Amino acid sequence: MSSYRLDRTAFKAQTAAEATASQAAYYRSLTWQERLRIANYLNSIAYNYPENEPPKMDKTVFSTRSRK
Repeated sequence: MSSYRLDRTAFKAQTAAEATASQAAYYRSLTWQERLRIANYLNSIAYNYPENEPPKMDKTVFSTRSRK
């Protein structure tokens, strides 16, 4: 068993409202490309696929037809 230790200097005690405000300010300071990269990473974690290899859409499920 390894001996990992929590770095208590890396965290700050704050309320939920303060945490929300600081996170919102941080993400607003990022460029849209950086926010998109973060969203891609979070989706890959949530749906369990490699980060730069999203699953392909199964196009056999969908069909097209014309409206007359």
